[in-house]
Amino acid sequence: MERLGFWGLLMGSVEKSSDSVKSLALSASTKNGDEESTSSKQASPLRSSGSRNTSPLGRVGSRNTSPSRQKVVKTKPRGFEEETVASFGKQVVADVQMEDGIWAMLPEDLLNEILARLPPFMIFRIRSVCKKWNSILQDNSFLKFHSNVSSHGPCLLTFWKNSPQIPQCSVFSLPLKTWYKVPFTFLPPWAFWLVGSSGGLVCFSGLDGLTFRTLVCNPLMQTWRTLPSMHYNQQRQLVMVVDRSDKSFKVIATNDIYGDKSLPTEVYDSKTDKWSLHQIMPAVNLCSSKMAYCDSRLYLETLSPLGLMMYRLDTGQWEHIPAKFPRSLLDGYLVAGTQKRLFLVGRIGLYSTLQSMRIWELDHTKVSWVEISRMPPKYFRALLRLSAERFECFGQDNLICFTSWNQGKGLLYNVDKKIWSWISGCALQSCNSQVCFYEPRFDASVH
Repeated sequence: MERLGFWGLLMGSVEKSSDSVKSLALSASTKNGDEESTSSKQASPLRSSGSRNTSPLGRVGSRNTSPSRQKVVKTKPRGFEEETVASFGKQVVADVQMEDGIWAMLPEDLLNEILARLPPFMIFRIRSVCKKWNSILQDNSFLKFHSNVSSHGPCLLTFWKNSPQIPQCSVFSLPLKTWYKVPFTFLPPWAFWLVGSSGGLVCFSGLDGLTFRTLVCNPLMQTWRTLPSMHYNQQRQLVMVVDRSDKSFKVIATNDIYGDKSLPTEVYDSKTDKWSLHQIMPAVNLCSSKMAYCDSRLYLETLSPLGLMMYRLDTGQWEHIPAKFPRSLLDGYLVAGTQKRLFLVGRIGLYSTLQSMRIWELDHTKVSWVEISRMPPKYFRALLRLSAERFECFGQDNLICFTSWNQGKGLLYNVDKKIWSWISGCALQSCNSQVCFYEPRFDASVH
């Protein structure tokens, strides 16, 4: 029954493609009928110019929509035959008899290509169909097909822990507007927290007893690994970046998490499985622990000296960018966009007066922030009803997401399309949830 249920789901997508073919056929039929009607109206001597003729005689030659003129559109999608009767805009689809013998002979490469195009999170459901599909995550042929398929689209990954400290993870698919529960019991029982995600991998850091640990995992593959200890192994600000061209990743560690100590910057490279020491970040007064990485550069906000600190991954050196922040900025978040685009998101105003949420983009030439958008008041009031409410902001590929823990809502801004919209169905799982953008990939390796 599970096998038939899955093929019924699979054939639903085939029927959708069949419906599009039938819709084109119907529109073409309607167009032809309209052309016939137009030509007959022009040829009829009973129809006067510039006036509407409603007499039956004036309709001679027009399209007949009576039941006797029903058209039968036949299409033959791959694998089965189907006859659809189109009548007055309604379609009746004949039942399709699924035969196991036919589908059992489906070529393996075609089957892998079909499975690779399914939503990635369905893999946990289809693995129960048979033993072969249960081991599909180790099938190199399937992984090869999946790596060539375009991305599923942006998702939101939420991570939290239930009592007694059981890790929980859910992924919200923005294209499908659906939550998917992802098993997370494969991780060790440490006290860890979410660092971020990149290229299908998710990074965590935490304590194994009194020892600071950093681990990287692929939630879809249910694989993980612990990184070697850093030279200065303690809680630090981390960011992970993935290079899909050579299937490697790097983790950058800056100052300690409390900002009390100046430590050498360390970079982990998965190709060498080692941490390397680099320049100590100059003495600065950080105004936020949030970091943004784009175009091989890492950015942090500083109050003294005012502006940004930038770490170049290629040279291992820190530089100061004197980009002054907008006036009356209450709180700011750095958000990385595509290529070199860097955004600043924050509230403007006073804590006791009316505020507004705005977005600026860094002009690298003029070294200044340029306002590009303001959150509409209706969204701002719904997201942050009280000025003291805490919100989170993060981004990926020119998409910026806002979440307010007290309200349990999500708001999305598309920088390219300049569109604000609520994230439908997105209700955070817990007030202690940690959220980040996530790109589901089977071919993302933790090694």
